[in-house]
Amino acid sequence: MDLGIRGKNALVCGASKGLGRACATSLAREGCKVTIVARDREQLEKTAAEIRAASGAKITVVAADITGDEGRAAALAAAGELDILVTNAGGPPTGDFRQFSREDWAKALQANMLTPIELIRATVDGMMARKFGRIVNITSSAVKAPISVLALSNGARSGLTGFIAGIARETVRHNVTINNLLPGAFATDRLKNMFAAQAKSRGVPLEEAMQERRKAIPAGRFGEPEEFGEACAYLCSAQAGYVTGQNFLIDGGAYPGTF
Repeated sequence: MDLGIRGKNALVCGASKGLGRACATSLAREGCKVTIVARDREQLEKTAAEIRAASGAKITVVAADITGDEGRAAALAAAGELDILVTNAGGPPTGDFRQFSREDWAKALQANMLTPIELIRATVDGMMARKFGRIVNITSSAVKAPISVLALSNGARSGLTGFIAGIARETVRHNVTINNLLPGAFATDRLKNMFAAQAKSRGVPLEEAMQERRKAIPAGRFGEPEEFGEACAYLCSAQAGYVTGQNFLIDGGAYPGTF
């Protein structure tokens, strides 16, 4: 299916690897001009070359910290007038909430709540004026089912979710939609790092810890980043203009609730 976004201008944050990279790849394959931003220039350049080879799309690279004012300014300047914005930042550390300092909370809020809000503030009026815009925020399944060791993520991402609910119904009349994608357990480096920490704390092999989690997922496996990227591309499509303010959970059935 042609998603109707060929030639659209997209900015994807945290796109050097993992779910951000998957989103950038899917958008590039749909013919978007994609600006990708992350901190590691070497990895970012490698990713850009691979996406270009796979899609033939124009890929612009910005090596910057998207959570800082200068990094956001650089990314927005390189991307130009945006039609599509995908916000994404690495999740904060895991642990017991009693161990987290005020600075830890400030960093989590800056990365996972305030940065997306700043990016939206900088781009949404232009999108509304041009009568097309798609904003997708990569959050977490923890927004639906909080996880005790992810206290920082639970709080910051839930704050973003509430903010989005308040504005997404105002922008849609101008053909600008804002939605959130909530990943469960996907086969990414972050997932492996989380399991490595859990396995070490429990004194069990890494594969044992990972297998326990797989068994708890009704799909019987971890998600593949490509699946996530395709879901993102749909939410950015012309066909998704009637979808806004939604939280799309992609977790292989792990969340047990009805709503």
